[in-house]
Parts: sequence; structure tokens; C-alpha cells
Amino acid sequence: MLRLFRALMPRGERFIDRFCEHSKRVVWAAEAFSAMLAGDGDIEARCAEISRIEEDADAITRGTIQAIHRSFITPFDRWQILDLTTALDDTIDLTKEASRRILRYRVAFTPEMRGMADCAVRAATEIRNGIPLLGAIDRSVERLTALSQAVSLIENEADDLLDAGLKRLFAGEGSPGHKLTVERVYDVIESVVDRCEDITDVIDGIVIEQV
Repeated sequence: MLRLFRALMPRGERFIDRFCEHSKRVVWAAEAFSAMLAGDGDIEARCAEISRIEEDADAITRGTIQAIHRSFITPFDRWQILDLTTALDDTIDLTKEASRRILRYRVAFTPEMRGMADCAVRAATEIRNGIPLLGAIDRSVERLTALSQAVSLIENEADDLLDAGLKRLFAGEGSPGHKLTVERVYDVIESVVDRCEDITDVIDGIVIEQV
């Protein structure tokens, strides 16, 4: 009955549109970070670009939270809206932190780092393409399930790249301090892809609750 009532109510706050705009920023930030590691453009300029994207995303987050408080009826549970918004925002925050570590430590980019950054772009793109399906969950269960599976496979690929990169790092030459610094960069790049999988976990929960 609650789902029927929600379906009949006007949705002036357009939460799905907000998620779509938020997910676009996740992709843009990931693409800018991947370009940074590919040597496409100045590092400082790329870092500033990601910071601007993060600021835009923060504005979307604030607007969504305000909309939650204004709305009598939401397309799904309020805590799920908040969880999804938070996961999207965290992903961009972590991308910004990854870019700042690159700028701070000036470590040499490795093939594994570049591969992990590409994983972040691919996972973010899958999410951006899947978010609009939340507007018609009943008709989109299979596609949303496929989204979750695709991002999980990408996250596993990033984990394999992380393992390979760390093995090569600690088997090579260099001071312990340098190796720990590079490991910190690896860790934060991995966390970006991990957070993408967290986004799909939230989406999975929404699907379970709504179908």
C-alpha cells in the first residue's frame, strides 16, 4: 500500500534527477583523476578540476538532504536516499583525496595505479548509466542486478591490480618510507573503487525493499 501511495503522489523534489546529476560528477571526477595518472594535463590543474567537481557534488548533497526534510512522500525510504547520496558523495571525496595525495607526494605513476584509475572510471560509468533505472524499479530489476554484478567484477579487478602493484613495490628497491608513501596512494585509489561497490550495495537494498 505504501508503494502504491508513493506512486500516486507528486514527486516535485525529483530525487532520481538529483541522483543522476550526482552520479555524473562521480564519473567526471574519476575521468579527471584517470587523466591525471595518464599524464594528460598539469597535475595541479587536474587536482583543481576535481576539487571543483567535488564542490558541485557537495551542493547536490546539501540540496538532496534539504529535499528529504521538505518531502512528505519520497520514492523510497528516506534513509536509503540519504545512504545513496552519502555513498555518491564519499566516492567523489575519496577521488579528491587521491588526487591530493598524488599532488602532495609526487610519486611515480605505475601501470597498476593507472589500471585502478581506469577501473574507477568504468565502475562510475556503470553507476551513472544505471541510476535512472531507479525511476522504474519494478521494470528494471534485471538491469539493476546486472549493474551490481558489473561493478563487483570491476572492483575485483582493481583488487588484483592493487595486489600486483604492492608486490612489485615491496619487492623492489627504495626506502621503507617511500614504499609506505606509495602504499598510501594505492590504498586511497582502491577506496574509490570500493566506494563504487558500496553505491551498488545501497541500490541492491533499495531494489529488495521496493520489489
